[in-house]
Amino acid sequence: MIKVGIVGGTGYTGVELLRLFAHHPDVKLQAVTSRKEDGMPVAEMYPSLRGRVDIAFSSPEKAKLTECDVVFFATPHGVAMAQAPELLAAGVKIIDLAADFRMQDVAAFEKWYKLPHSCTDLLKEAAYGLVELNREAIRKARIVGNPGCYPTTMQLGFAPLLKAGVIDASHLIADCKSGVSGAGRKAELSLLLSEASDNFKAYGVSGHRHSPETVERLSTLTKEKVGLLFTPHLVPMIRGMHSTLYARLSKDIDNAALQALFEDAYKDEPFVDVMPFGSHPETRTTRASNMLRIAVHRPDNGDTVVVLVVQDNLVKGASGQAVQCMNLMFGLEETTGLLHVPVLP
Repeated sequence: MIKVGIVGGTGYTGVELLRLFAHHPDVKLQAVTSRKEDGMPVAEMYPSLRGRVDIAFSSPEKAKLTECDVVFFATPHGVAMAQAPELLAAGVKIIDLAADFRMQDVAAFEKWYKLPHSCTDLLKEAAYGLVELNREAIRKARIVGNPGCYPTTMQLGFAPLLKAGVIDASHLIADCKSGVSGAGRKAELSLLLSEASDNFKAYGVSGHRHSPETVERLSTLTKEKVGLLFTPHLVPMIRGMHSTLYARLSKDIDNAALQALFEDAYKDEPFVDVMPFGSHPETRTTRASNMLRIAVHRPDNGDTVVVLVVQDNLVKGASGQAVQCMNLMFGLEETTGLLHVPVLP
């Protein structure tokens, strides 16, 4: 059994990890930390886990994280890198759901996250945790930086086109929407029901921290300079993410070949569903699952390809992806504990 610790178990990604581990056959929950809720049973805060998770929260000082095999950080940025040296020295593997180990460009990290990076030596060995594009590095890693939710959709949507060299990499456009759970479990005015319901808005238009992460990773797929225009939006739903991606074709390619690029790229991927050409995937078809669905369009058979990508931002966009990485790191079947059918309606 893999002894698992979760730092920051009270937020949405933390409880999503707990939900997934509640029926993971190869995991034993060793510790779930929360300084404020020290001693409180997890199921008291989250009754959905009654009868499935019998552990109590413990303060970080009591948690004995160095006795775990792997520790997940479902915490604000900066926490994982502060604790990483001690855990790695004890032989513990780390999967960080925040941004501490996502980007290799330290200057870009410090600019966008307003934090000095405290362990750049460890950053160099961290594997980026997007399994479909970085599987072998993750398999061998001690540290994994889990991707952002938006970057997951953008990378998997653009990757087949960039690898094939059929689009202009310098003019990529991503128009993305997320449910309010993507902002985390916190008391914030803009996330109140009366503020977010019956409303739709863009944010981060002049620049968003997921842009440099996405550009850094997309740049590994092409020799061209990558230019990305990314606009995120908040939509009045709890879970779900829909990204509409646009790229200008730079080579003559017919629609069948365009579709084949995606089908060939993801034919062996258990969590990427390439739908028939011209389909319209819906966010609810991925709710509470680790599945990501993709559909390719070419309006008027013109020179623009449109890729639609949907996922659950808390599962494939966060905690499910982290469990997928853990399975690889410990030699398990990648799908273990993750074959949930989406919840509908």
